[in-house]
Amino acid sequence: MKPSYRWVIVAAGALMSCVAIGVMFSLAIFLEPMALDTQWSRAGISSAMTLNFLVMGLGGFAWGAIYDRVGARPVVFAGTLLLGLAMVLASRSGSLLAFQITYGVLVGLAASAFFAPMIALTTTWFDTNRSLAVSLVSAGMGVAPMTISPFARWLITAYDWRTAMFDIGVMAWVLLLPVAFLVRQPPVPVTAADGAAAGPAADDPGMSVGQALRSPQFIVLGLTFFACCAAHSGPIFHMVSYAMLCGVAPMAAVTIYSVEGLAGLGGRLLYGVLADRLGVKPVLVAGLAIQAVVIAGYLAVRELDQFYVLAVIFGATYGGVMPLYAVLAREYFGGRIIGTVLGAATMLSSLGMAFGPLAGGMVFDAYASYSWLFIGSALVGLGAAGIAIAFPPLPRRAELQPA
Repeated sequence: MKPSYRWVIVAAGALMSCVAIGVMFSLAIFLEPMALDTQWSRAGISSAMTLNFLVMGLGGFAWGAIYDRVGARPVVFAGTLLLGLAMVLASRSGSLLAFQITYGVLVGLAASAFFAPMIALTTTWFDTNRSLAVSLVSAGMGVAPMTISPFARWLITAYDWRTAMFDIGVMAWVLLLPVAFLVRQPPVPVTAADGAAAGPAADDPGMSVGQALRSPQFIVLGLTFFACCAAHSGPIFHMVSYAMLCGVAPMAAVTIYSVEGLAGLGGRLLYGVLADRLGVKPVLVAGLAIQAVVIAGYLAVRELDQFYVLAVIFGATYGGVMPLYAVLAREYFGGRIIGTVLGAATMLSSLGMAFGPLAGGMVFDAYASYSWLFIGSALVGLGAAGIAIAFPPLPRRAELQPA
């Protein structure tokens, strides 16, 4: 394979992350028509999203470990089959419990088969421009709300929610099954293939999975990833409601979320390029600090144009820092166990994502205001930046510190 094939891997990863995350987050589009048609509670339907995050975290760890043993293609192939099947079964659910199992559990398990394995695979294909490549794969997640969600709305309007969900499941098979066959591991170096190199790869610290997960490097990585997601997930989820409380019209409030998503695409590219040029750690720390300041800044805005300005900075920042954790994991732990390590870190980030919306709802129920949500999220964001400062230096050939 030519070295240029690595960009095929990037394109495949971006498409897979777009479809998988788009399918999962399309639940927001299905919520109202499902509630009206089935009389299921909105809280019960929405709980499938909480299950998505929890299962996605556990699934990411499991799929990452499988990736380290068998490679990416079997993992994403299984994830594709499961994603389409989950949507088809969910479209035929006769009870709320059946829907929560099929959509909440199976979709979350399927979606987790793409992110950690494809990001891990991308890091093994790239020695240069690694941060940019990972950011491009992650950009598929930013495109998802602008592609799958409108498609779901069109299908629901043209037919009904069950037909729409069934068709999206079939669409996932049609799009992703051919792409899964394009996924390949990078060429094996000649020295490794012919046995001339008896030791580990140059960037492999020689740590076992247990040593890696107990190492100071992973502890800092996992805590930073968790705190980062816990900081921004609540403001993202409750942003539309907060804007409406501030007097912004409902339809205009929805556009704030769209602006954040668009800004996230540019942020991924910007932060990826900066990380390749300036180093991953300083860019990550700066991004986390900016994220915390912007979250606090929402307390001072009331007008739509003010919301737009902060949405551009906020979306670019949280979208830009997210791919950098995978790059750090690759730098610290090498390619041999990257799937398991990244899966474990993703599990912690998913717990942080699940925590924010719940905490925001509890704060509003208690105080009839989102002020404490933004104050608390900003403090958690500053904590994430503080933890990130503790990252050890990143010389590529340095010996890591096993615990």
